[in-house]
Amino acid sequence: MQLPLTAPSQKIWDMLRAEPGNEGNVFHHASFNPIHCRLNHMDPPVSFVIPQDVTADRADRIIAACIPGGLSRSSAARLIREARVLRGGQPVRPATMIGPGDRIVILPAEAGPEPSLPREVPLFAILHEDGDLIVVDKPAGLVVHPGAGRPFGTLVDLLVADRPEMAAVGEPGRWGVVHRLDRDTSGVMVLAKTQPAHAALSMQFKKHSVHRIYLALVRGAPGKESGMVDAPLGRHVKDRKKMSTSTRKARHAVTRWAVLRRFKGVTLLEVRPETGRTHQIRVHLASIGMPVLGDEVYGKVRKTGTRSDPVLVTAAKIIKRQALHAATLGFIHPASLDYVEFSSDLPEDMAEVVSLSAFEHGVMDAP
Repeated sequence: MQLPLTAPSQKIWDMLRAEPGNEGNVFHHASFNPIHCRLNHMDPPVSFVIPQDVTADRADRIIAACIPGGLSRSSAARLIREARVLRGGQPVRPATMIGPGDRIVILPAEAGPEPSLPREVPLFAILHEDGDLIVVDKPAGLVVHPGAGRPFGTLVDLLVADRPEMAAVGEPGRWGVVHRLDRDTSGVMVLAKTQPAHAALSMQFKKHSVHRIYLALVRGAPGKESGMVDAPLGRHVKDRKKMSTSTRKARHAVTRWAVLRRFKGVTLLEVRPETGRTHQIRVHLASIGMPVLGDEVYGKVRKTGTRSDPVLVTAAKIIKRQALHAATLGFIHPASLDYVEFSSDLPEDMAEVVSLSAFEHGVMDAP
């Protein structure tokens, strides 16, 4: 099975194939996995010389153009970051200038046992599926796509296993992904099944035109019924795994919230993010003194506080993750151009906290 070549790739492919010394050695299509669109550990290294009539450019751009299948620059950069792209026997960087006469070697992935799915993978429900997209109700604990912490057994792996055509959509390893939910955030997600749908949905998320409503259980009692957090977000200056409102390089971020129900020590909020930054809701709510219940990163409870508040004691036994749920997702369907909306009920753990809190301490609905 041959991978399709984009117009730029086809031109360079033809030139490379005709380059003296490259016959039978350049871009063997069999060296590329047609499903995963990447070299695997069974493949030999791929070697080629940049032709004389190709203009020198950044390594990530040259590699992206040369690899059959029209690899994205970000995917080419990933190969480079993995030290699998060599020039003169030395790894290159994404911004390294390479040009005519340079011999490039692309190494296969390191050998290792074939991955298998974990024995226990959280089940997810399919809310809607058609030829262009699939909408799922992701449970807490299910990682969206492979990464350093979870190389397999993710939502994307499970979907692509039954829908191999999705492996041609989006970036390798992130097939069909147009937005993400944190591992321990539950709720509605949409994934694309075709490249046009991927482009259309990605643009909607980029423009923040998607309708999103989250439900969050937070600690504390807000002094008002609704509010807005307008605070730029960026990487924490000391802990690069965390996001913060105090950062050297921040991006615009806005979150609106409203009280749905008040309990003693716990409040149920409706949250509407106007932007889609990493950990946005969790960081914004924590920044105004309403950390998400169960959030070990941005809202860890002090032991003394937990013991003194019976609601938090009970909730801590039930909630084993941040109590954040993507309840509603609405967008323009990329094929029909109709507005479509999908919803998910409050998950069992959050619903149990709400029920127990209402029974033991009373509940007051927001006006």
